[in-house]
Amino acid sequence: TQTRRHSFIASLLGIKHVIVAVNKMDLVDYSQEVFDQIVVDYSAFAARLELGDIRFLPLSALQGDNVVSQSTNMPWYQGATLMHLLENVHIASDLNLIDFRLPVQYVNRPDSNFRGYCGTIASGIVRPGDEIMVLPSQKTSRVKEILTFDGALDEATSPLAVTLTLADELDISRGDILVHPNNRPLESQSFEAMVVWMNEDSMRPGKQYIMKHATLKTPGVITAVRYRMDINTLHREAAAQLELNEIGRCVFVLENPIAFDPYRKNRATGSFIIIDRLSNNTVGAGMIIDRVPEKTLQERISAQVEGQQSNHIRHIRQET
Repeated sequence: TQTRRHSFIASLLGIKHVIVAVNKMDLVDYSQEVFDQIVVDYSAFAARLELGDIRFLPLSALQGDNVVSQSTNMPWYQGATLMHLLENVHIASDLNLIDFRLPVQYVNRPDSNFRGYCGTIASGIVRPGDEIMVLPSQKTSRVKEILTFDGALDEATSPLAVTLTLADELDISRGDILVHPNNRPLESQSFEAMVVWMNEDSMRPGKQYIMKHATLKTPGVITAVRYRMDINTLHREAAAQLELNEIGRCVFVLENPIAFDPYRKNRATGSFIIIDRLSNNTVGAGMIIDRVPEKTLQERISAQVEGQQSNHIRHIRQET
């Protein structure tokens, strides 16, 4: 069950490379048949997940088999050791170098002669002279300099922390996102997301939470749970709320619009955390799927309001 859960979460998080390390092979006399059956069983389960690069590895951590050195107890396995796989997995092609996104973390203005916008590049490439747009204001300017602790750069990419200076003085603050005007993210107050609930108190639709998206915090509500995932079967189940460690697809409505990408396209601008307003604890993590059509959104909000009014009237009648 734990392996299925972790695999589903890895798929949900968009992790592209997975090593299935089958440990404790010493307990089954290093049997190839046992290992092969585990490979077959896991492959059948993983076929329903979005896991691209899967490597299977038999090992015994206690005895050191296939951890750092090749095992003499399993001559039937001719693949790489765990350490070799970890050190040589190719991840350069996984970076998003197309969609420039820089969530502004801090505006550095030590005096009237300097104004720099600091943050970690979430994706894409930026160069001096590039035209950039500030969201949500949609004001534009050009990059004057890219500054770091080690000096100015001719270009910068993810995940470098930089300070950008612009040709114009714009009203930019923490929570804004800098992008290229011809490559903009989505902007909306509503969206759907897969949520991993991480709190003992149930997630309650209609309750106000704080959503932290990139460097921006904004109040919002979960208006509905579309479905809950059964981790073992990967079937979708009807649910009114989510409990601790449950995963489901939910509808969100925020007080303020945010600029975001679908999580599959950009992890940094497609993810967020859910914070309880009273305790300030992180209670959930979300991965944005898409926007909710405005008509559908209004229908859901109206239905929710009508439902709350009906419950209130029913409660009053019961008391009287």
